[in-house]
Amino acid sequence: MNLTDAVEGKEYIIQQIDTDDEELEAFLFSLGCYSGESITVVSHLKGGCIVSIKDGRYNIDNQLAEAIVVFD
Repeated sequence: MNLTDAVEGKEYIIQQIDTDDEELEAFLFSLGCYSGESITVVSHLKGGCIVSIKDGRYNIDNQLAEAIVVFD
């Protein structure tokens, strides 16, 4: 399951980053978004969602949200 299907307010553990784009993967890693880290969807927006990773909140688009695979 990826973040576009995630329930708002529920904490998930990132299983993997599913992308072939190395820049995208490096960007997500710089945000603290990597395998084993917890992530929470704060709210879904029309073009993406707001997520909470560690102590930060980020607005990510659907392309990024689809690349983040979480445990259900």
